[in-house]
Amino acid sequence: MALATPSTEHRDEHPVTGQGSAKRPVLRRLIFLVPLLLIAGWAVANRSLLVDGCRELVAADRGWLAAAVVLMVGCWVPVCVARQGATLEPLPFGRLFATQVAAGTANHVLPAGLGAHAVTLRFLTRRGIPPARAAASLALYSLVEPAARVLLLLALIAVYPESLRPAGLLPDGGVLALTLGAVVVVAGLVAAVVFAVPAVRRGVGGFLRIALTDARAVHSRPPRLLALWGGAFAFPAAQATVLMAVATAMDVPVASMDVAIAYLAASVVAGGIPTPGGIGSVEAALTLALAAAGCPLALATGTVLGFRMITLWLPLIPGALLLGMLIRRKIL
Repeated sequence: MALATPSTEHRDEHPVTGQGSAKRPVLRRLIFLVPLLLIAGWAVANRSLLVDGCRELVAADRGWLAAAVVLMVGCWVPVCVARQGATLEPLPFGRLFATQVAAGTANHVLPAGLGAHAVTLRFLTRRGIPPARAAASLALYSLVEPAARVLLLLALIAVYPESLRPAGLLPDGGVLALTLGAVVVVAGLVAAVVFAVPAVRRGVGGFLRIALTDARAVHSRPPRLLALWGGAFAFPAAQATVLMAVATAMDVPVASMDVAIAYLAASVVAGGIPTPGGIGSVEAALTLALAAAGCPLALATGTVLGFRMITLWLPLIPGALLLGMLIRRKIL
């Protein structure tokens, strides 16, 4: 007589308690609360900023703020295009779009973009892409996106050399030297571990071979090349457009191109501080950048508050709902 196979609905249960599958939904709900807790902590720590910003937002032009919300929704399109460009296999755009909206919420749970990468990695592997190649796609995207951001900033500075006033935006020499020293030390420790442990060295070497092979394949296909780099350049440009719309709503006395350059400079600086969703680092760097461009400090804080409310806080709830739906439907 053939033995009956266990039901698939019990495969995730703990071998002793049998409650593994029951605990997972609870943990997922708790994870969704993390971004809200981070925002609450940031609000408490920056009460004066919120007061000044809310006063300025009350008088803002509602039409331009609504336009900024519409532009924010469009920011996910270049992200999807760049993600597709970094992946050799074709991806369904609708599901990819929903995944990136959900990834935005997950990105505010873990630092340095790890939340978004974890969601995207899960999506790619569920599409049948081997984990090593899916990770290689994420690595390629992670290299191209900041590179495109820096190149776009340098291009705009070359065209508008008088726009950026870095005084006050960058840390002083001592802090900068300490930061660079910490980066060098961490990189050295990682390299020492890689070279000292044979298993790690073989694993890293194998991954690099896969990543380089896929990167060459992507860049040898013009549609993938255009999607990867075009999306990588379009995303920060779209985000800068959102900030320009908010600045117009706030009647900021700074030229639109100066606002765009201030956003790119602040995002590059804040990118070196691995906080979840850039909470705290983006606000500080962007406020200083706008102030350096000639915007009054109170108005700069209000503009940054409106920008982050639209690009960070507003998408959290739909992103969390989409994340739960994608998990229930086994897309993630």
